[in-house]
Amino acid sequence: MTTHSLALPGVRLHYEVRGDGPLLLLLGAPMPAADFAPLADALASDHTVVTTDPRGIANSSLDDPEQDSTPELRADDVAAILDDLNAESADVFGSSGGAVTGLALVSRHPTRVRTLIAHEPPVLELLSDAAAQRAKTEEIIDTFHRDGVPAAMAKFMANAGFDVKPDGAPVVSQPSPDQIAHGTRFLAHELRGTARYIPDIAALTRGPARVVVGIGAASGGLLTYRTSVALADQLGTPPVEFPGDHGGFIGQPAEFAQTLRAVLAG
Repeated sequence: MTTHSLALPGVRLHYEVRGDGPLLLLLGAPMPAADFAPLADALASDHTVVTTDPRGIANSSLDDPEQDSTPELRADDVAAILDDLNAESADVFGSSGGAVTGLALVSRHPTRVRTLIAHEPPVLELLSDAAAQRAKTEEIIDTFHRDGVPAAMAKFMANAGFDVKPDGAPVVSQPSPDQIAHGTRFLAHELRGTARYIPDIAALTRGPARVVVGIGAASGGLLTYRTSVALADQLGTPPVEFPGDHGGFIGQPAEFAQTLRAVLAG
């Protein structure tokens, strides 16, 4: 693996490169490159795999820590990384907020993407209860400002459909210092922009990029299952099932990599 640092106006981006073969980018938000390392290792035998720290997360530092992170800004960051690699285009896998980044990348830089696999993008504005979800997002952010990261993340996870006790109460865990830092960045400066992103369906369907929606086989009870189905319906293409749940690429990287290869080959 090689590590790279790319200076852009207002931000220094950190990204990592593994393997050899067709270029494949793995995107998260707010998940850093480290969360994708097992999947990247599983894919590096036949792909050049790039993992990134999104702006303001881990090793990607901002000149202004109070700057909000939007899908559009993150998409432009990915295009800049492609420029830094002297790559005209790449295949892209994005999960959760990284899938929203990928949707914005296809809309803003359509010729830079060959295939986008958008794995469980939280595109809440496509839901029939979008107004209620918008209010819940604001409640989570208010909880963060009032009570801190653990309380807000417990509320976020409960609304998302996991980490809930049998009695319906959220599970509150003690986060690490890195989780506190990433959670602070996410809740204060990233969650609202990602949750309110409205995909440009016309841009996503006119090409040249192929857009595939991925859903975890064990994600049926999650909010992102609903958003993924809603996006796939609007795109007019059936979603593809991946191993595990929302974080299946972490728990089952080898199996996940095989499914990802099959989608790219299709």
